[in-house]
Amino acid sequence: MKTNRAAAKRFRRTGSGKFKRSKSHARHILTKKSQKRMSDLHRYAYVSKSDQKRVERLLPYN
Repeated sequence: MKTNRAAAKRFRRTGSGKFKRSKSHARHILTKKSQKRMSDLHRYAYVSKSDQKRVERLLPYN
């Protein structure tokens, strides 16, 4: 089985087995977004429970 390289660049597995991901909407058109919103967008989020199995299939060795 191969690792899906697109997914490997987007997700990192944590010690507890969850997957970290970065949040969207933080790249351009930033002038209208508040600093509070931007600092929240720079934090990591976690893959939802319903998508966890999908990501595990894409990343069999992580």
